[in-house]
Amino acid sequence: MEAGLHSGKKIGGVVLGLENISLAFGGVQALQDVTFDVREHEVRAIIGPNGAGKSSMLNVMNGFYQPQQGIIRFGGREYRGMKPHAAAAMGIGRTFQNIALFRGMTVLDNIMAGRNLKMHCNFLLQALRFGPAMREEIEHRRAVEEIIDFLEIQHIRRTPVGRLPYGLQKRVELARALAMEPALLLLDEPMAGMNLEEKQDMCRFVLEVNDHFGTTIVLIEHDMGVVMDISDRVVVLDYGRKIADGTPDEVRSDQAVIDAYLGVAH
Repeated sequence: MEAGLHSGKKIGGVVLGLENISLAFGGVQALQDVTFDVREHEVRAIIGPNGAGKSSMLNVMNGFYQPQQGIIRFGGREYRGMKPHAAAAMGIGRTFQNIALFRGMTVLDNIMAGRNLKMHCNFLLQALRFGPAMREEIEHRRAVEEIIDFLEIQHIRRTPVGRLPYGLQKRVELARALAMEPALLLLDEPMAGMNLEEKQDMCRFVLEVNDHFGTTIVLIEHDMGVVMDISDRVVVLDYGRKIADGTPDEVRSDQAVIDAYLGVAH
């Protein structure tokens, strides 16, 4: 075990390993021989210019894309690629760059949808809300209400998601991802399009999820202030290749990163 960079937390061993990952679409090489790992209980940031391969890497992690080369290690097993449903069942949760919520459904119902993998009663019993299905639904609603309280969205729990401002929709998407109780949570630009106050709120919630639930987090984020403030380690991609990997201080002083992404030394 090694000490984390934030709030004295403890960082554990490797939970996700990516080794020599290469991914191409036709003649376009999205990822080229990328290797890095994610450790238990850390906040791991992936940064880089537009088109660097960040979202492609997240999609490899949870099975949306199958790499042509490379190995993924997770849950004590080795994969050449995995399917999204299998990744979710193993405890990999995900939010998306473009909000992927059911806009006509309420906040409560959207978050309940995140509990589907936890539901064991068959569809008929669920539809009839009978016996064990009713008890199971009560249990799941209790878990969802705890998440609603945790993310401070009690006042919108019955509101259709489509009526909410952008920042609250992003928070609801985080809540739905948390509803599946992920061991590893992948966040694709969770602060994109937010104003300063919304970013501050989301930063706080990301850190509280990491601390309170012990959730390991991998995030893509363009705001360097956010990355440097909340990350334990940062991996930098450029044109699909890894050009740096280390602590925020190490990365922001790396000349290759300054040249490729930051533009000036910070």
